[in-house]
Amino acid sequence: MDDELLAKFLLKESSEEEDKQVRYWLDAAEANQKYFAQLKTIWQLSDTLKNGKKRDENQAWESFKKRRENQNTEKIKTWKLQTIWLKVAAVFVVAVGCWLMYDAYGPDNYVVLTALNQVRNDHLPDGSVLTLNKHSKISYASDFKENRVINMEKGDVFFEVAKDKTHPFIIHIDQLMVEVVGTSFNIRHAKNSTELNVETGIVKVRLGNEELNLYHGERMLVTSNMKKLIKEQSIDQLYNYYRSHVFQANNIALLKLVNALNEAYNTNIILDEHVKHLSISTTLKLGSVNENLRVICETLDLKLSRKGNEILLTYKD
Repeated sequence: MDDELLAKFLLKESSEEEDKQVRYWLDAAEANQKYFAQLKTIWQLSDTLKNGKKRDENQAWESFKKRRENQNTEKIKTWKLQTIWLKVAAVFVVAVGCWLMYDAYGPDNYVVLTALNQVRNDHLPDGSVLTLNKHSKISYASDFKENRVINMEKGDVFFEVAKDKTHPFIIHIDQLMVEVVGTSFNIRHAKNSTELNVETGIVKVRLGNEELNLYHGERMLVTSNMKKLIKEQSIDQLYNYYRSHVFQANNIALLKLVNALNEAYNTNIILDEHVKHLSISTTLKLGSVNENLRVICETLDLKLSRKGNEILLTYKD
């Protein structure tokens, strides 16, 4: 994979087709993911170091275009193409310098926390408390008390952050950056989406040059093709099932509840096309999946059938 294309992807200047090419490359091998993670770490560090000190790239580009307004069209096109590659090259110049600084002054490595087939509770060196759902993975700087930086790779994690106004708590999630001082919130990160739910305090979310604060009872869903941050009120506590041991469904889509059950029990529950539109209000304990399916069927007047490892929910005849 061409490093220049990866740089364009990090800068969010790649086309939709180039995005697909990069994602296909990432899915092809674990070594590719590790290489990209190293590149992203360098870029995140360079973005942190230059924040507030360097002129914004987009502003510089706009200024450049104004200075060239009186030039002919062909020259403008040529300069625009050259400038794109200059911006890509500049990223790597900055990245190399930052990598040298990182190697000299930064932490030696990151400590990896992984939850495999069961929920994991853990403490960070600063006193913050984490709950990782099954199949979740994060890493944190080895000098965490002074450098409270986390990379979140996948899964569900609930954070109870220890207060420290002099050392902000920062989480990098692909192109998102989350910053807090002392608060509690849940982050769910899948392949193409990230969901945040805030329980206490304030969470600052940054995507590119845009920032938005989330407060108690608010949530945000960010997908890979989003260009703008949008928040809303949390409508349920389903995200919290792995901590509360309860599936709390308050007039939510049946499909959303079924997805949570499949995740929790590693099952393959499928909804018939005619029942996918249904909503449900119920409270289920994180106990027997068969008991929970029975409650769902009774509540919505559905029937259950099994074929191999598939469990199909349909209307009764």
